[in-house]
Amino acid sequence: MKYRTTAAAVFAVAALGLSGAAAAQWPERPITLIVPFPAGGGTDTFARPLAQQLTTQLGQTVVIDNKGGAGGTVGAGVAAKARPDGYTFFMGGAHHALAPSLYKSLNYNIQKDFVPVALVAQPPQVIVINPQKLPVKTVQELIDYAKKRPGEINFGTAGKGSTHHLAGELFAMQTGIKLVDVPYQGAGPMLSALIGGQVDLAFDGLGSSSGHIRSGVIKPLAVAATERSQSLPDVPTAAEAGVPNYVVSTWYAIWAPAGTPQEAVDKMIAEITKALNAPKIKETWAGNGSAVPTLTGAEFGKFVDSEVERWAKVVKDSGVKLD
Repeated sequence: MKYRTTAAAVFAVAALGLSGAAAAQWPERPITLIVPFPAGGGTDTFARPLAQQLTTQLGQTVVIDNKGGAGGTVGAGVAAKARPDGYTFFMGGAHHALAPSLYKSLNYNIQKDFVPVALVAQPPQVIVINPQKLPVKTVQELIDYAKKRPGEINFGTAGKGSTHHLAGELFAMQTGIKLVDVPYQGAGPMLSALIGGQVDLAFDGLGSSSGHIRSGVIKPLAVAATERSQSLPDVPTAAEAGVPNYVVSTWYAIWAPAGTPQEAVDKMIAEITKALNAPKIKETWAGNGSAVPTLTGAEFGKFVDSEVERWAKVVKDSGVKLD
């Protein structure tokens, strides 16, 4: 019996040693980063350059796997059930903090089924219109135009329950207008619809809209932030445009499936921190209206908890419900 106990102990120590060696070599193969929206959306805007930078740093390819649908909840459900071996991560955001208050039967829990890794971007929301569809130049003109046409103006969203949807509903409530929401499976398809004239306006994250704004195909009326964006200094805040207290920010972050080895999580945190401070990433983030966040690990987890609580109150107070 003593021999068996000793042998078992030796085996356990050896296993721990192998585990440590394996962890030290992480990553040994490509890493999958699940993005719960189609290509071309706001999440993609930050996910792809970050994946490229991480690929350079790690010496292993970080592969983007777009799984859109239902305001980002489909991809989140897939990520929650992924094998927690340190080779699958999930890039979600503000959508996933408000989803628990809007969806009655999610097949995942953002606070329990994931390990918080890092907050990676925080661009503000922006009110954008198709200038060929709406003959307005300011927020006040939009409000006046909409009040004369209740229920005739529509806005695109990245899906029912997305920040785009809630931002539009809040804007309508605060300004006393009636808008019709048109859901798409992500910000990419939504923006294509806006540019193509299938919808009149959108409440989008600056990250996905900035390039189209610069090209002139869509027009920004205001940013839903307390201060003007450095990337769009001539665009007023919502308060400056006549809608006080209309502040809707969006953010993007990375999680790992619950059960992922802590060594892999810690190393990913270190690599993301390094990546976010790379000159090229800083330049890209600034161009998309985002500062470089610093919240990681447990501190980022506390931020997620506070956001879930904040959005729950917003949803309750606004009366927004999914069909």
